Amino acid sequence: MARMSTARTTIDFDRSGKQIGFVDIPHSPHDDAWGATRIPLAVIRNGNGPTVILQAGNHGDEYEGPITLGELIRDLDPGMVSGRIIFLPAINLPAVLAGRRTSPVDGLNLNRTFPGDPTGTITQQISAYVSDVVMPLGHAYVDLHSGGSSLNILPSAIIEPAPDAAHRKRNMEAVLAFDAPLTVVIDNLGEPRTSTATSVRAGLTTVGTEMAGAGTVSLDALGICRKGVRNVLSHLGVLPPTGGPPAARPENILRIPGHDGYVLATTNGVFEPFHALGAEVHAGEDAGRIHNLADPGRAPETVRYLSDGIVYGRRQPGRVVVGNCCVTVATRYEGELA
Repeated sequence: MARMSTARTTIDFDRSGKQIGFVDIPHSPHDDAWGATRIPLAVIRNGNGPTVILQAGNHGDEYEGPITLGELIRDLDPGMVSGRIIFLPAINLPAVLAGRRTSPVDGLNLNRTFPGDPTGTITQQISAYVSDVVMPLGHAYVDLHSGGSSLNILPSAIIEPAPDAAHRKRNMEAVLAFDAPLTVVIDNLGEPRTSTATSVRAGLTTVGTEMAGAGTVSLDALGICRKGVRNVLSHLGVLPPTGGPPAARPENILRIPGHDGYVLATTNGVFEPFHALGAEVHAGEDAGRIHNLADPGRAPETVRYLSDGIVYGRRQPGRVVVGNCCVTVATRYEGELA
């Protein structure tokens, strides 16, 4: 039985042309008895073709994706489209407005709430709307991320694993079409509550990204994102071809090797990294040390890599507490490419 939702939109998903509007989710905080949280939504439809869902702002401190989708909404001529594009450029709007990873309304991380709850908190209702209303309309789903304010990541396109071989092949081909400098297989340690894991369960061709981060807008990553989204839309047949196929770069397909890919803080303090992004590192090698600035007589505590690979992501703020991710390592992907 379909889950009932109070979310509403004036957008007609089946109408041709360009529409820009909102999804209204009723919200009754202390200072607004009968208000709504308004999530930006746009649809461009023309002719026959697949439906591609483009989402950004899943985390509110990741900026390249929302900028890219806003530009596409404004600039894309519907006559260039064959099919339908559904844009969710600031899906976690409360977090986007606050510049936070998590929502200031309910404290939740949207990307750990899927498939959501249509009668839950605002964040749970947002993920339920995407899962119940938007994803069933789609053939493909693109979720644009970066490292946010707590992490800086090498710009990359992300493969969400799929258990079915044919589905896995579709995902890989679409991600490779994005043509990022790196392609990384990330399963979030099997976490089922992410948007891309939910998209895979729904049978959609699924593409993710990690576009730098550090709480800023990277010009290089923004350029990669702008080009990559159009590349994927072209690959899926929604936009005209952009040129030749992407260069084959099998040496640049990586994966995060499970728990061993994460160097976690073992104490509170300030993390001093020993390696730059992209540096080759080895299991057992010192990754950095954590300084206790309040106790200068106490020696810093060293943390070490648990896997060979390259430094793929690195914590941006110096201050850490126990359990914070200090460094992420990616290693060569050894699985099948199709």
